[in-house]
Amino acid sequence: MGKLKMEAAVLSQRQLAADIYSLVLKADEIAAQACAGQFISVYTGDGSRLLPRPISLCEIDRAAGTIRLVYRVVGFGTESFSRLKEGDRMDILGPLGNGFMKQQKKAILVGGGIGIPPMLQLAKELDCEKSIVLGYRDELFLNREFEPYGSVYISSEDGMHGVKGNVIDAIKEYGICGDILYACGPVPMLRGVKAYAAEHDISCQISMEEKMACGIGACLACVCQTTEVDGHSQVHNKRICKDGPVFDAGEVDL
Repeated sequence: MGKLKMEAAVLSQRQLAADIYSLVLKADEIAAQACAGQFISVYTGDGSRLLPRPISLCEIDRAAGTIRLVYRVVGFGTESFSRLKEGDRMDILGPLGNGFMKQQKKAILVGGGIGIPPMLQLAKELDCEKSIVLGYRDELFLNREFEPYGSVYISSEDGMHGVKGNVIDAIKEYGICGDILYACGPVPMLRGVKAYAAEHDISCQISMEEKMACGIGACLACVCQTTEVDGHSQVHNKRICKDGPVFDAGEVDL
């Protein structure tokens, strides 16, 4: 099966933190084939704004046929989503992109900011020992939902929660170790995670956050440079929405 465009019913919505919302949709066909690390495109229903908004999958319940999106309000599109209520309907396209390539090794899961939500489904799918490191600017969200799936460690920029600093500071402070590292978050965080993994000689997969337009690789608006070169030593580009958003850390140039 491939990506599907469908009308999904809103089952619930609640606010988790300032500008952070949790939206549960009934979408049987997408839930049946989606996996951790993938995303969907969500349409606003406003004819003057044709491009959808990409939102990562936070949770997938295949038995119930539901998907959960946890997103931050950053503009008109996501603000309009935050006003949805039970019984409303919206057009979505998915599942899109490539998810995490799961390996049953001792794992470190790292999420930063709005890169935290997709790590929850990964934590549920991995059947191994897990250390989960969550980085916040200030207000916490989702942290307690990770607790059934592994040991949770927190960093915050203001030091009000967990270790003061970033996720790498938390990994070092708590002496966290593992055989594979999975991460999603802003580029500066991913750059630090990639360097840490290289320094400790452990494999690393990163999910890249990026503004996208079409979500299916047609518009080339979300390309990133990779470390691959062709016969003329030219750097290759890959589309984050179609070739990613998950990459082996060694594959992309951050």
